[in-house]
Amino acid sequence: MSKYDLILYDLDGTIWDSVGVIMDSFKACYQEVLGSCDRTDEDLMSYIGRPLIDTFEMHDAITAQKLFDAYLVINERYLRADALQLFPNVMEDLTSIKKMGIKQGVVTSKKEDSASITLELRGLDKFFDVYGFKESTSKHKPDAEPLIWAASQVGVTDMSRVLYVGDAMPDCLCAKNAGADFVLVSWSKMDKEAIMASAPSNSRVIDRIIEIVK
Repeated sequence: MSKYDLILYDLDGTIWDSVGVIMDSFKACYQEVLGSCDRTDEDLMSYIGRPLIDTFEMHDAITAQKLFDAYLVINERYLRADALQLFPNVMEDLTSIKKMGIKQGVVTSKKEDSASITLELRGLDKFFDVYGFKESTSKHKPDAEPLIWAASQVGVTDMSRVLYVGDAMPDCLCAKNAGADFVLVSWSKMDKEAIMASAPSNSRVIDRIIEIVK
């Protein structure tokens, strides 16, 4: 028997390789709204996993909203062109875990309409029992609320029986704050040492998703 009643996944950088598309979308929206982008890759990368509007919080409200709106339009073009690739073995591993009868779900800071494009294009929507999008909760990663909300939707109340699979610091801290277990995917493009230093004590790095049930 699995030690988990529910396995929840982040999307960007965990299930599909979207970091390049996200970074291109960030830079393009700055180019469109402000004429140039002087923010570093490191700075922009640090916002991946958090709600999109947070990325523009250093600007005044009007500029931030213009950047936010431009990003959504630009990013959607990429998504509808099926620009995102799944990481190796994701489909096989999600299929195997589903056959085991373990509930699976998504917890992401992405808006539902954006996330659903790739979920449907890639046929991932058949695997999941619960979806936590940005609109699902009032608080967002790294707060615990998204994970606790998702678990409650499928009747899971013991957060020690929940595992969150992610690639970034907000994922790690969300799991820690919720009392859930956490695993970091080895293909993360973030600072893995820093993430694991902040992770719950029993956290580990995995090379394939199927490893979480072994």
